[in-house]
Amino acid sequence: MNTLPLLSLVVFTPWIGAAVLALLRGTSPATTRALTLAFSLSTLALSGLLLTQFDPNSLSPQFVERHTWISALNVHYHLGLDGLSLLLVLLTGLITPAALLASWSFLSPSPPLSVSPSADPRLFGSLFLLLQGAALGVFLALDFFHWFLFWELSLVPAFFLIKLWGGPGAPRAAYQFVVYTIGGSAFMLVGFAALFVAAGTLDFTQLAQLGRDGTLAAKLPGGAHEVVFLGVLLGFAVKVPLWPFHTWLPATYAEAPTGASMFLTGVMSKMGVYGFLRILWPIFPVPLHNAAPWLIALALGGVVFGAFAAMKQTDLKRMVAYSSINHLSYCLLALFAVSYATGRNVATGPAASAALSGTLLQMFNHGLSAAALFACVGVLQTRKAHALSRSSGTGVPPVGLHDFGGVRTAAPIFAGLCGLSLFSSLGLPGLNGFVGEFLIFRGVFGLHPAAAAIATLGLLATALFLLTFWQRVFHGPRAGVTATAFSDLNSIELATLLPLVALMAVFGLFPGLLTGLFNPLITSWADHLTLP
Repeated sequence: MNTLPLLSLVVFTPWIGAAVLALLRGTSPATTRALTLAFSLSTLALSGLLLTQFDPNSLSPQFVERHTWISALNVHYHLGLDGLSLLLVLLTGLITPAALLASWSFLSPSPPLSVSPSADPRLFGSLFLLLQGAALGVFLALDFFHWFLFWELSLVPAFFLIKLWGGPGAPRAAYQFVVYTIGGSAFMLVGFAALFVAAGTLDFTQLAQLGRDGTLAAKLPGGAHEVVFLGVLLGFAVKVPLWPFHTWLPATYAEAPTGASMFLTGVMSKMGVYGFLRILWPIFPVPLHNAAPWLIALALGGVVFGAFAAMKQTDLKRMVAYSSINHLSYCLLALFAVSYATGRNVATGPAASAALSGTLLQMFNHGLSAAALFACVGVLQTRKAHALSRSSGTGVPPVGLHDFGGVRTAAPIFAGLCGLSLFSSLGLPGLNGFVGEFLIFRGVFGLHPAAAAIATLGLLATALFLLTFWQRVFHGPRAGVTATAFSDLNSIELATLLPLVALMAVFGLFPGLLTGLFNPLITSWADHLTLP
């Protein structure tokens, strides 16, 4: 038996790094950058160790740590890992260092023009490491008490990263982000309080068993079960976000600094989808099944309206933000279609397996491609800020679709990497975005053909706005900012983008590297699609 608390190390090593940065006063910016990046890479290093000992054929949580915490409330410190959580731990380990590299200027002695010169690079690094550890805690905790602590603690560093280092509208966007998310979390907290009163436990595995055998519904009679379900649903719907609870997202992603936008879309949005898969679906199978027709309609709203809203944007960060709503709505559409078909007299097994496998792949692959796109927009924003600062002394501006032209001739390396990121998000065969979307449509067509047919409108709109982005910014004569001196990627920008794009190609050609981690788990889920 492995006595090393690997999962605790995964969660708390970034927090140790944040404490070290806070205590080391007077350190040089170079030391701050090195320490921040080193502690962020701990997740990737420990994930490699987990991979060497992980058994994908085991359906029970692995590397389990369970200790009594608050005995009077039957609360335990309970961590565990399966294929789903391992996938998201790996994603966090990849996105965080890339996001920090994209934020290299915030860890330097000369902050960008939009940030007060008194801003301490140690504060930025500490907040980012706190955010990383909180997200990892969400993916690994198996008891609601400390899971909810991680869930809420992630808001604090995210709020300050957006407010202190974001664009001109960052304060309002940061407050909107926190108010929306805390509002949803309040309903979830009340719901779980009711679950604790009824079941006497906050352990996810025990609650899932009570949900599967119908005991939980019997303990919450008279419509209470459905009310609790709606409260928990609302908390996750805001986080993803599920349309129409998405209104906080475009401004937040657009105003956040590049690194924070990368983490928000690459990792934090997956916390909501993870909650649907880990908590809502297993604990509330019957209410979710009953609500599935309505939820499918909302997911389709995110797929279609998200894509068409992105098509109408001229602010590139808002375009990518709406694109995230579109892509994450595919994940929810697949899950709701599986729940809709559960218990019906249809052959759901193969279709459900495809839909659920596509959901997990889409979560991971969207994290890579969306983070890379925000990094690309960050490069364009930096170039525009430098051009305007030379001519008019203005601060960091928004990046418009018509501000550039002919970037491909001015910066061919950047154009190539950004083009691959765009085509990955588009779902081009051979890149990672294709496999997840294909499996989702394969599954949803078998479970709810009408929903799959409507969702194809989102694919069409996605192709239109991403190809418009590619054509307007990278092709044609050099114009706008590109008409002046426009440099190609520097070493830090290359180190940010190249690994992400390389992984898009690797996982596009060899998706089995990811599916092998969770295939037995998905098969087990699909084989037990029954209602109590």
